[in-house]
Amino acid sequence: MIRLRAATLAAGLALLPGWAAALDVRIEGIEGDVAANIRHYLDDLDPEQFSRTRVEGETQRRAREAMRVYGYYEPDIQLRLDDRDPPRHVELVIEPGPRVTIERIDFTLAGDSREDPPFQEAIDAFPLAQGDPLVHAPYDRLRSRLANLALERGYFDWRFTDRRMEVRPFAESARLYLALDSGPRYRFGDVSIRGSHIETDRLRNMLTFAPGDPYLAGELARYNQRLGQSGWFGSITVRPRLIEGEALLQEAEAEGFLAELDAGAVEEAGPRLEMAAVDAASAVVRRGPPEVPIDIALTPADRHQFEVGVGYATDVGPRLRFSWEQPWINRYGHGLDHDLFLSAPEQRFSGVYSMPLEDPLRDSYRFQYGLRHRDNKDTRSLEATVEAARRWEFENRWVQTLYVRSTYEDFTQGGDAEQVLILYPGISWSRTRTRNPTFPDWGDRQRIAFEVSDGLWGSDADFLRMTGETQWIRMFGDDTRLVTGVGIGAIETDDFGKVPPSLRFFAGGDRSVRGYGYESLSPRNEEGRLTGGQQLLTASVELQRRLTGSWWGAAFVDTGDAFDDWGPDDLNTGAGLGVRWISPVGPIRFDIAHPFDDEDNAWRLHFAIGPEF
Repeated sequence: MIRLRAATLAAGLALLPGWAAALDVRIEGIEGDVAANIRHYLDDLDPEQFSRTRVEGETQRRAREAMRVYGYYEPDIQLRLDDRDPPRHVELVIEPGPRVTIERIDFTLAGDSREDPPFQEAIDAFPLAQGDPLVHAPYDRLRSRLANLALERGYFDWRFTDRRMEVRPFAESARLYLALDSGPRYRFGDVSIRGSHIETDRLRNMLTFAPGDPYLAGELARYNQRLGQSGWFGSITVRPRLIEGEALLQEAEAEGFLAELDAGAVEEAGPRLEMAAVDAASAVVRRGPPEVPIDIALTPADRHQFEVGVGYATDVGPRLRFSWEQPWINRYGHGLDHDLFLSAPEQRFSGVYSMPLEDPLRDSYRFQYGLRHRDNKDTRSLEATVEAARRWEFENRWVQTLYVRSTYEDFTQGGDAEQVLILYPGISWSRTRTRNPTFPDWGDRQRIAFEVSDGLWGSDADFLRMTGETQWIRMFGDDTRLVTGVGIGAIETDDFGKVPPSLRFFAGGDRSVRGYGYESLSPRNEEGRLTGGQQLLTASVELQRRLTGSWWGAAFVDTGDAFDDWGPDDLNTGAGLGVRWISPVGPIRFDIAHPFDDEDNAWRLHFAIGPEF
């Protein structure tokens, strides 16, 4: 019955206008890659477009061509078509015959490329050796690779002085010849910047190369990326200057080299060189001094950028965020950002004024200010903060921030009311690395900070505060993902009552210990009210497994607490199952967790939108 239905469906489709079926191919006498290649060559052969005799001839021709690239130059191919008109089935009985083997390999380099390691490495990586069966593809790939290297590394006068594959089927032998004369290696020339509203000295300080350095296409891609990261520009074009030499461009296009050329990875998910830059590089003048002038064309980014976000999380319920960003406000590249966040337990307004220094992406001064109101469980707080900070980013991507913060907080915590004005300097080190930030398949985040307040400089509270956290994401294969993390904190003080709630420790919630309410874990006073803790310890392990497509299942265990003395007798632990959906707007996470140390609640639901970090 199944076969009858399939045949009826095929017959019905064949009657549809414009429907064409490829030949059904059966092959005997050869298998593996060679047989697969024959089927590939015959895939688009439409028997309705040819006479029966032509179909036979075309099948023979394509099959022989498919076998030739694997070194079979004299196969005996017997074929039989079915009796239908047009035919739909062909049987190939193949006697492959002798296979050509490599008798000689002669690959040479001339010009400056002889002293440039990637060229010799490409030749050394050629997978075939004398006496091996001939396969065309590795030779073609090497030819393309050498041409790509020449363009990527500034050998704009390159040419192949010899590129031959001599095949002698009667002798069952082949000789491979490839000789590249790269000519001299060009160097970066003068850099011309136009259209910038930012001081050009700042942009030159961001260069990843200097005039006179050996040309590398990847450096142009890196510089393009750095300009984009500044946020100052709406459009960016970084390209070698097009002078003349169209013949070189046409030759590269004819060989198909440019279709495969890219700048390579600069970082984990590094930038790729745009084809416009490659095209321009390919057309650099072939005569004259070996220098490549670089032209940079820029247009300003919008001076005012607005964003509105609406979301929901179990911890805070519905939430609304409104941001107003000014990526540049003057020719020095200073920026100003404002952010308004509204939810039931918390409302805050903050602003950041940034002043880039000599290396704008790595060094800056930042001035922040903010107002925050909190009304959550046993915490009532109205807070005003100002901060001045100096930021450095190092080559290893660690960010060091040295800051001085002043906070006025009028609060009631656990029934105890207080007003404090504290001035405390601090220092932090942090680093975040991810691949595919929306739903990372690899990433980690670390942060550690120290803050100190003392009455010697007018603070109402004396304390030393330390916080630290680490989170890790790793993939195992394509369908298993591990997310884990640890958080710690400690406050050393003689009068904990003077430490405001914004600096005390609480645990529990969507991003802490699931199974427990938002900031519901902390020491309690005699009346059973939350007071916040002097120490914090949390840990989480989550294993995710792809269910299908963008849907993932998760199993997790969280543990932790906020407490007054190190070495808590019992950590609060929750465990559960969840679902992750990688939606167009970002990951959506739904969890159901069981709190093992909360007798009043058997289960708690957690819902959040956004990546882990």
